[in-house]
Amino acid sequence: MKRIFFFCLLLTVNVGGLLFADHHESERPNIFFAIADDWGWPHASSYGDRVIKTPAFDSIAANGVLFTNAYISAPTCTASRNAILTGQHFWRLKSGSALFGNYPEGFPSYVQVLKETGYFVGHYRKGFGPGSDGGKEVAGKKFGSLDAFLKERPKDQPFCFWFGASDPHRPYILDSGIRAGMKPEDVQVPPFFPNVDAVRRDILDYYWEVERFDRQVGEALALLETQGLSDNTIVVMAGDHGFPFPRGKASLYDHGARVPLAIKWHAQIPQNRVVTDFVSTTDLAPTFLEATGLDMLPGTTGRSLLPILRSEKEGRVSSDREYVLTGKERHTVAQIDHMGGTPMRAIRTDNFLYIHSFKPERWPAGHPDGSIYGPTYSEVNESPTKSYIIEHKDEPDMQIYWQLSFGLRPADELYDLRLDPYQMYNVADRTEYAGTLKRLKEKLFSELEKYEDPRVIGGADAFDQYEYLGRLQGRPN
Repeated sequence: MKRIFFFCLLLTVNVGGLLFADHHESERPNIFFAIADDWGWPHASSYGDRVIKTPAFDSIAANGVLFTNAYISAPTCTASRNAILTGQHFWRLKSGSALFGNYPEGFPSYVQVLKETGYFVGHYRKGFGPGSDGGKEVAGKKFGSLDAFLKERPKDQPFCFWFGASDPHRPYILDSGIRAGMKPEDVQVPPFFPNVDAVRRDILDYYWEVERFDRQVGEALALLETQGLSDNTIVVMAGDHGFPFPRGKASLYDHGARVPLAIKWHAQIPQNRVVTDFVSTTDLAPTFLEATGLDMLPGTTGRSLLPILRSEKEGRVSSDREYVLTGKERHTVAQIDHMGGTPMRAIRTDNFLYIHSFKPERWPAGHPDGSIYGPTYSEVNESPTKSYIIEHKDEPDMQIYWQLSFGLRPADELYDLRLDPYQMYNVADRTEYAGTLKRLKEKLFSELEKYEDPRVIGGADAFDQYEYLGRLQGRPN
């Protein structure tokens, strides 16, 4: 059934170079965006995980749309969040492309634009960053709670709230998952990890923090409901990148670049649908702006999800969303003799993942002999899983796990997801895949050129020179 686009333009005025629909404020939707810190796919009960319980996320999915192919722009907090705020591929964001960087000049965030056009905006806990935005409040003013934010909001203003928890970022309370009643024997350990008790317990501790985040979101949604704000609020719940384990966060494999995503908007979109279109979290900014009657930000590379959300279809909705691009530059300062990162770009389709490394001589998980700041393998957070793999790496049956988690990578990686869903067996050098490799590599580089990636069009040296504020601020990655 066709739905009427309720924010019909009655009068447009120019605000900060953007077109603003000057219609009754009460008709403009509120936006509640809940984003977890290090929460990756498929760790939600909606995706079939047998152990974890995520009732708030499941409720959003049941009352809206569950996305099964949602990806971030870069699997590192600052770059991923900047890409969300601007609606652009991370490699376009200059100093905002790296962890603990400075928010780049000349890139307005969707939150700032909404504030300029009549929205009351704010965020809770982790918004932009980590890094510095120079006091610009690119994610809005910080509040101690959603309740405090709503109490300060003028009643005649629509709102945009960024609910940014710090869960499930490490460190964890050891065995918190077991104490919560979860059982190690129930964990499905990814096959790129050794199936041992230490890893199972570590995953349960991560699950416990995901569940805490989910409870907090549930409490926030209940508050919106009691205040009569649910009907006209777009609710989005997602992670900023994959889980803080080897081959997760800071990697372009699915456990690093793929995230949970569910969106609801009461009667405005058909409910209880599962969509397989490839989408990016860079699509959120143009979605929010279109829903509020505004033009896209300058330089936007993401595309509004409203056509998908308003559709009655399930499965593959759009014929032009059959792949997604991801990439990474510097996460931590993890190499032993320079400030650079491990620059990679990837294209993900239904059947294949292709990753290109521009510097295959660099260690993607961090140098095994340490970094210029000291730690070894410092792209990966310290954890029982990391320690177990490193401590046992010389055992014959364990060498494969160390290689998958910490070893060097070739310039070209190609994975056949029909046979290898966990992306463990690189087939780039196999003759029967030569045509697929050529096709995907050409497609990737064509897209990178189209979207002005310095790694392709020139100027890539700047990525290794951007200021890193992490050591100065004394914060973990």
